[in-house]
Amino acid sequence: MSAKKKGRKVTKAEKDQIQKEDERRQMEEEEARLLADKEEQERLERERKEHEEQLRLELKDQERRECELNELRHLLDENRTAVTMWETNSREKAKWDRYMRCDGRPDPSVQKEINTFITLWKEDPEVQFKLVLKDCALALQLLEELEGHLRDQLDPAVALRYQETLLYIQNLIHSKHDIITEEILKWANANSDIETGNMQTVVQDENIALCLWANLNKNPRLKGLQFKEVGLGVELPKQLAVSDIAVRILHTRYDHLSHRAMLTGQTRVKSARGQNPRRSLALGAVEELTLEAEPTVVEPGETEGEGEGRENTRQEGLDEEAQSVTWSEDRKSTGSVRSMKVDRRSAKKKEDQKKKLERESQIETMMKAEDFGLVDSTPTPVIDSFEDQVVDLQQYTPLGGVFYFDVFRLPPQSQQLNGWEMRELLDTGLELFPYPTEQSNIQGSATMKLGESGGQASPPVGVTITVPDFVLFLEDPLVARWDAAVQQWKTDCINETSYNEAEQNISFKMDAFYTFTLLQDLYANMPFQSWELRPLGQDTAQFTITAALIEVNITVKGNKCMLQSDQERGLKHILGKWMSPSTLQSAMVSAGVNIFVNQHSDKYVSVNTKNRSTEQAVYDQMALLSSAFAFSWSQWNTHCGQEHIVLQVCEHLDPIPVPEDSWHLYLLGAQKSLRLRMKEHSDAFSPELEPASEFHSTLLHMLRDRMSSAGGQLARNSHYLFVDTVHTLLCATRPLTYS
Repeated sequence: MSAKKKGRKVTKAEKDQIQKEDERRQMEEEEARLLADKEEQERLERERKEHEEQLRLELKDQERRECELNELRHLLDENRTAVTMWETNSREKAKWDRYMRCDGRPDPSVQKEINTFITLWKEDPEVQFKLVLKDCALALQLLEELEGHLRDQLDPAVALRYQETLLYIQNLIHSKHDIITEEILKWANANSDIETGNMQTVVQDENIALCLWANLNKNPRLKGLQFKEVGLGVELPKQLAVSDIAVRILHTRYDHLSHRAMLTGQTRVKSARGQNPRRSLALGAVEELTLEAEPTVVEPGETEGEGEGRENTRQEGLDEEAQSVTWSEDRKSTGSVRSMKVDRRSAKKKEDQKKKLERESQIETMMKAEDFGLVDSTPTPVIDSFEDQVVDLQQYTPLGGVFYFDVFRLPPQSQQLNGWEMRELLDTGLELFPYPTEQSNIQGSATMKLGESGGQASPPVGVTITVPDFVLFLEDPLVARWDAAVQQWKTDCINETSYNEAEQNISFKMDAFYTFTLLQDLYANMPFQSWELRPLGQDTAQFTITAALIEVNITVKGNKCMLQSDQERGLKHILGKWMSPSTLQSAMVSAGVNIFVNQHSDKYVSVNTKNRSTEQAVYDQMALLSSAFAFSWSQWNTHCGQEHIVLQVCEHLDPIPVPEDSWHLYLLGAQKSLRLRMKEHSDAFSPELEPASEFHSTLLHMLRDRMSSAGGQLARNSHYLFVDTVHTLLCATRPLTYS
């Protein structure tokens, strides 16, 4: 308690002490005020100087902005012109080289040549599977060449003609597979297995694997089939085990169905005005295009009507020869006689031929009008359950090819009689066996009561597949079946799916025999976790993307790219091989490693949206400098807004990894580029300019301020094809947005 409160008088010493404390407090407050004023003046002075420096830099940038932009445009135009000339010369050289080969192969872009090829091959009676598969391989090469012409074709009428030719050849190839299937099955009893009494064989080349099983013994205890050569297994219901059937699994490494689903989807989008495009993919129904429904191929020098008459005459001649009784020694026919059934069936043949021509005309008109979007279709009502079943091919991609899974009626087998081999020859070709079917429709050598199948008239068919070794599934595969009625992949009618990742096989059951494929999410690898582009020398660089599920390294040298990865399973056929950027992209997507974006990607991937013009300008300049500078992902790219881009950059002249302390952050925008004071590991984002640096209108000129003479020489000497290749990869992956 103070002396005053205690009632005693304050002494003189105490008064002096209080006065001194007041004076000291006032002095401290004055000093603090003076310090604050000084700091404020210094701050204002600093801001004034910074503002003046900012104005000076902006004025300096404005003075040189036009020159810098013109120089950049000139460099880019110069490179693009050189690339265009090189591409034009390459196409002309390829065209000339093709002409000079003189190997008898038709040019698919010349309608007369491809029509002649199609007609001759369609009429070719060859049934030996080796020769037929050789012709199929040639047809696939022509398809690949024609697809290249189609991608480059700008004339809609020519593109439509190419598309029609593509569809026709694809169906013709499949019909040839049916022909060799039928031929093998005709001789099933002569090639039966001693132990099982049935015929089982696998015919394969680099494009297909044809697995056939003929049920000759009809053993009701048969549980399933195993084609160990190709890793396929089938579980058959008892009804089929006692039926006159043949089972075929035709595995094609190529996919001739998905593009039809895309064409059908495009037609649906056009026809469903005002509806959700993804929803409209399921609208309508398009009949599957078969070989008989293809456009008529007209020989050079004859009219379409003459071509049809010639085809009818040829078909009638073949029909008359179809029924015969043959005698065979070592399965070589030495004679034939007319079948007694020809007269009885001739009237029916003419009627069937008339219906066939009418059906061809109808389906051809439908294909031209709807499948290629020439007219709008009348949309049919959307059924939600149907929509849920249709595979969205903008999100999922088929991997590993297509599996055509069929059950046929077993063709009549030969019988020995008095030294003669008697066989009934049918003109029906391969006949599908109806399954599922009612018990009364099952045709076999033995009868079976419904109760023997556990009360289920048509149990499901089981399938086991070993994942092909030329694809990599990063996630569990999705199984889809082809619905011919609507020309779409669908996920219904497939149950009990089980994937064994360790053994790389997948098992499932279907309620019928369907064509099926395995699917993977196209964007399973997106968004990227990080990326880096670093030089390895003159016109050489390495582009590394750490994707969501796998790391990918692409080495660029000149105009070629090479994929490198620690993951070899499913990628051995493309690792370490030099390819063009487009070829590499196609090969990687087909193998299941997709790091490339398209116009639909942002619908399925969470992206870091950036101004598209600014983003493309950065890719242009990164490509120009990629022989001397390394570029990398920055975490701050998501903190600077849509109009700006942040990335790490440093000059790097040695083919070794970039040291962590070498990176510098750059802020890039449409108007200017600058080097930031902050570092990648800073606590917060700051757009403050690094001291003693300037900003420029372009990244190119920004980096030139600190570029060494050696780095400048590497950048100036970069070949236009190398620059174009790097630019193509950057634009295909868009790492500034998708990471």
